[in-house]
Amino acid sequence: MLLLTGAAGFIGSNLLARLNESGVTDVVLCDVLGTAGKWQNLRKHEFSDFVPIEALRDWLPTAPELEAVIHLGANSDTTATDGDEVMDHNFGHSLMLWRHCTEAGIPFIYASSAATYGNGDSGFIDGDTPEFLAGLKPLNLYGWSKHVFDRRVAREVEQGRRTPSRWYGLKFFNVYGPNEYHKAHMRSGVFNVTTTVLRGEPARLFASDRADYPDGGQSRDFVYVDDICDIILWLLRSTAASGLYNLGSSKARSWADLARTVFAALGREPNIEFIPMPENLRGRYQYWTEADMSKLRRAGYNAPLTSLEEGVTRYVTQYLASEDQYR
Repeated sequence: MLLLTGAAGFIGSNLLARLNESGVTDVVLCDVLGTAGKWQNLRKHEFSDFVPIEALRDWLPTAPELEAVIHLGANSDTTATDGDEVMDHNFGHSLMLWRHCTEAGIPFIYASSAATYGNGDSGFIDGDTPEFLAGLKPLNLYGWSKHVFDRRVAREVEQGRRTPSRWYGLKFFNVYGPNEYHKAHMRSGVFNVTTTVLRGEPARLFASDRADYPDGGQSRDFVYVDDICDIILWLLRSTAASGLYNLGSSKARSWADLARTVFAALGREPNIEFIPMPENLRGRYQYWTEADMSKLRRAGYNAPLTSLEEGVTRYVTQYLASEDQYR
């Protein structure tokens, strides 16, 4: 039996779909369904139990024997300002599950974030020693909350304390794909551009406020959610060394590239407008991210990664522009 937190969310529900496809249904889900329609991310899938997030602390001591915990639940809002709430979800729950997996001697896979890298001045190398992590400077509360848990884990390891049998902290880059409809302003650029274009409007991208980047030239490592799921499932079944791992496409692409790919998937001519960078993002906006995936490759993961053109086309044509948009 597996415990999957954040199960009704974007990545969690896609992972549950992939588990079901491989014949795994003995999965306990943990999440907050709320009123934004997240339940629809689960309606096509099988699972054995559902634990509300507020009941997780009391449920764990009496839980059935678990094979592993996959902890994807978090407050992932990069504009969040309630430090107590963010730390409770992103640090407190992670530490609780880390301790449970340590005591049970089972694997623990958890979501870290590329937001821990800040503006990227220190690069995007997935080092996991306390010394390396001390040099990273996240730009927002969300990134910092993930970073402090990474650092806590690094200290545990350095001091020789007990850990889960295997553990993996996954630094997700810009993930896109089906089942992100509930995420409001945190939806991917692919979703936002596609829905705008389907309304007959131009794609709107932020203008650059840096002389070294043209408008639309700001670049991200956009990674399709199926690649994320493939890697998580591989780690779950592998004997790869524990540690922090980047999960991206390993290739930065511009927002303009993304918009043009959406237009191509819809069979339309590109029509792009540039709008001013919002004041609240000035100085906090990442202009370039690119996952260094060499550590994962050295660990033995050798599957090809989905190109932006392939992933966007699949997402747009099979989901966003289709009648049934849920996976």
